[in-house]
Formats: sequence, C-alpha cells, structure tokens
Amino acid sequence: MHWLDQLLTAFYDAKWQVTATQAIYWREIVGNAFGLGSALFGLRRNAWAWPVGIVGNMLLFTVFLGQAVGNDQGTPLYGQASRQVFFIVTSVYGWWRWRRNRHAPGGATVVPTWATNRDRAWFIPVALAAVVLCFFVFRAVGAGFPVPWWYYLADSWIFVGSILATYAMARGWVDFWLCWLAVDLVGVPELLHFGYYPSAILYAVYAGFVIWGFLVWLRISRTEQPRIDSPAMEAVA
Repeated sequence: MHWLDQLLTAFYDAKWQVTATQAIYWREIVGNAFGLGSALFGLRRNAWAWPVGIVGNMLLFTVFLGQAVGNDQGTPLYGQASRQVFFIVTSVYGWWRWRRNRHAPGGATVVPTWATNRDRAWFIPVALAAVVLCFFVFRAVGAGFPVPWWYYLADSWIFVGSILATYAMARGWVDFWLCWLAVDLVGVPELLHFGYYPSAILYAVYAGFVIWGFLVWLRISRTEQPRIDSPAMEAVA
C-alpha cells in the first residue's frame, strides 16, 4: 500500500535536530523504548518481553549500521548492529521456551536459578574465544572507518556479552543480570564517544535497572523451587 510505504519512509528518515551538527533518529529513541519495555516484562517474567524486544531489535539494527546504510548519524557499530540479529534469533527461542513453561503446573514462565558449574565450564571459555574472534572479524569489516583499536574490542565484548545474557535469560539463569551489567559498563562510554546519545542514556538507566532486577531474581531463586518433577519442565530442560 502506497500510504504505508510513505509512512514507513517518513518514520525511517525522521530525525530530532539537537544542534546544527547533531541529529538523533527517532528510530533510535523508539527502538530503545521497546528495549526498556522488554526489560520490564523480563523482570516480571512475562513472555511479552520477547516480542516487544524483537521490535526494538529491528529498529536498532537500522540505526547502528550508521553511515553504512546512509545514516548521517555516525560511525557504523557493527557489533551493536550484528547483535540485534542474534537477539531476534535468541528471542524467538526464549519466547517459545517461556510460553511452553507457562503450561506447566504453577503457570510461571520461568523459575530463576543460578547457572551450574557445568554450565559455566562451557559458556565462559566459549564467550572469551568468541570475543577474540569477533575482534578480528569486526576490525576486518570496518577497516575503512577511522576508529581506534579499542573500539573493536569493546564492540566484540558488547556483542558476545549481550548474546550470552539473552540466552541466559531464556534459560532463567540469575547470572544474566550480571552479564548485562558488564555489557552496560562497556557500552555507555562507547556509545557516548560515537554520539549515540539515546542508547547511551538507556544503557545508563539499564545499569540501575539491572541491579534491581538482579536482586529481585535472586530473592525469587531463594524462595521458589524449579518444578523438576514436572513432565512439561523436563520437556524443555
């Protein structure tokens, strides 16, 4: 429909001109608003966290590609953009898992627990190796942009840490809040440096929110027990 194409094009191009030389795309503001909504649903263990997050991921993907897709906002952040794709994939898994768990006795989408030592024994080495791999991949892809070496290292950790946090959230691990905090500590300075101010502000807000969410899930993990004897839970374990 022609009117729909015009509406989407207008939204895609809409900018808030902060100064004569600095503009912020509304896609970044709206995308981060959906991201915050997803986090709030996640805190409440509501399966709507996943589809709401997917909408935000799709919008932010178009933002973080920056000049690579014609945006005049700034340097492409390939790690930030790439992680949106993996967020969508992981969110589909999380959405399916949480909705299926809801049909188990008690009706909770997830019962928070800590990752086991066995879980950590594989995901920590894999995460570290992935950071190193992504560093070289992102540096090769972004060779045409004048950015310092630490940018690729920071983007690699943000990318890998975010995927790990999203997967851990889908599994119901309390650890996922700590992963997000580690991502925020790197993400805020990087986003401020490259002028992605709405995302930087949201990351800063997330830091406080993540601490709150961690304490809530930690308390729940001590008061609720996973229904390991439930056939429905065994099917998705």
